[in-house]
Amino acid sequence: MESLACRKTLEDAMTAQPEYAPAPPPAPAPTAAADLLARVRADRRAEQWAPAFERDWVQALEDSRHSYSLTPLHDVVRAWQARLAAAPAVDAFLASGMDDSDGVALEDILGARP
Repeated sequence: MESLACRKTLEDAMTAQPEYAPAPPPAPAPTAAADLLARVRADRRAEQWAPAFERDWVQALEDSRHSYSLTPLHDVVRAWQARLAAAPAVDAFLASGMDDSDGVALEDILGARP
């Protein structure tokens, strides 16, 4: 009887997921990239940002073809969503005239570009 309980405990331990593992973020909507590109093109920085977004997207498509994974595409969408969400705060900071010489590079916060 005791061996059955030990076996069950061992099986539970072997199949248990760590409690500290974060849940993966939800996948972006299928139209998220097209929506982002429209927002980028409507932004005042469109001349610089639209080619950068398209370059990131093309690279993510190529990576996805080789890896059979949508993760590179999702990463590009999430990174550009964060950039667009942060843009008004960055504009406000720059307009305030505060010293930004001790700033942190965006790549240090978001990670390397995919």
